[in-house]
Amino acid sequence: MTDIEKLKELVEESGNIVFFGGAGVSTESGIPDFRSVDGLYNQTYQYPPETILSHNFFMNNTEEFYHFYRNKMLYLDAKPNDAHITLAELEAAGKLKAVITQNIDGLHHLAGSKNVLELHGSVHRNYCMRCQQFYPVQAILESEGVPKCTCGGTIKPDVVLYGEGLDNEIMNQSLSAIAKAEVLIIGGTSLGVYPAAGLIDYYRGNELVLVNKSSTPMDSRANLIIKGSIGEVFKHLKRS
Repeated sequence: MTDIEKLKELVEESGNIVFFGGAGVSTESGIPDFRSVDGLYNQTYQYPPETILSHNFFMNNTEEFYHFYRNKMLYLDAKPNDAHITLAELEAAGKLKAVITQNIDGLHHLAGSKNVLELHGSVHRNYCMRCQQFYPVQAILESEGVPKCTCGGTIKPDVVLYGEGLDNEIMNQSLSAIAKAEVLIIGGTSLGVYPAAGLIDYYRGNELVLVNKSSTPMDSRANLIIKGSIGEVFKHLKRS
C-alpha cells in the first residue's frame, strides 16, 4: 500500500480529522512563503520584513508599514488550490472538524471551509484602533498613506504582527480541536514558528500525518510522512 493509499484509508475511516497548515498550503496558490529562497525574507528592503511587520514599526512608521503591506502582503487574486478545496469537501462530508492555519490570506474560507481557526488573523479583516469599527480589505487598498476610520482613528489589519500575542480564544479553540482529534494532518509547515507549532504537543491520538516538502522536527513522532506538494497529495483525497 502506498503512502497516499494509507492516507486515503485513514481519512475514509475517520470522522474526526483536524488539519493544521502553514505557508506551504498558500504557496501553491501563488502566495510567496516568507522563509523560502524566493520569499520575502530573501528580498532587499530598507528594513527587514520582520522589522516592518512588527507592532513597534506599525506604531512608529505607520505610513511606511502600509507601503510595504499593500505591495507585499495582499494577494487578493489568489485562488484556492486542491488542498483548500479538498479540506472544504472533507468538512462538508462531516469528516474534518477544524482547519487551523497560520496563513492570513483567507483562502480556506474562499474554498468553502466553515470552521477555520486563523492563528495569525486575516488580511480581510481590519479595524479602527479608536472605535473598533471593522473594515474590509478594500478600505486598505483604496486608501493612500495611512487608512483612517470615519472617526479619525487609524485602521489596523487584524493580523498578528511580530511582538503581538495570538488571540486567546482562537488558541483555546485550536487546542481543544487538536486534543479531541482522532487524526491530525499537518501540512505545508516546517513547524518552526512558535507558539503555533507548540499546539501539536496537545494531540493525544496516534494517527499523526505530516505532508511537507522538507523534514520537520516532528517527523519522529509521525505515523505517516508524505514528502511532496500538498496540493498534489490532497488531490487524491477529493470526494467528487
